Amino acid sequence: MSAVAINHLFGLPETIEKLILPISRSGEGTESRGGGSNNNIPIDILESSKEYIFYLDIPGISKSDIQVTVEEERTLVIKSNGKRKRDDDESEEGSKYIRLERRLAQNLVKKFRLPEDADVAAVTAKYQEGVLTVVVKKLPPQPPKPKTVQIAVS
Repeated sequence: MSAVAINHLFGLPETIEKLILPISRSGEGTESRGGGSNNNIPIDILESSKEYIFYLDIPGISKSDIQVTVEEERTLVIKSNGKRKRDDDESEEGSKYIRLERRLAQNLVKKFRLPEDADVAAVTAKYQEGVLTVVVKKLPPQPPKPKTVQIAVS
């Protein structure tokens, strides 16, 4: 489904549309490497009057394995090459998993295009109890500059 169709269907404001929809319109996108599926990793994006807040669930990953950067001026990139360790009970010989449903996040790469009012110099992140919270402050609104138009005489 195209971005225009989604915007029309849900009536998303342009600011929210830029945050939610994939960045693939510019040739890039939410990347998935190494067989891990990043589309299954839940993320919530909250917009308040002063900031944008991204909540990303990545339990079991070490804080030191997570990188948050801003690339190409307005692209928020969240990466992790860490691997969650399973609670393997290898001390008991002959034990094996008979069902595995909890996927291990591997080589996570998520990209989000930030809107024009995002202050890319004021990005903070914290990781607590398996939830990464990234806060991007908003720039104060700029008053519109008046433009004088010269009238041509014909």
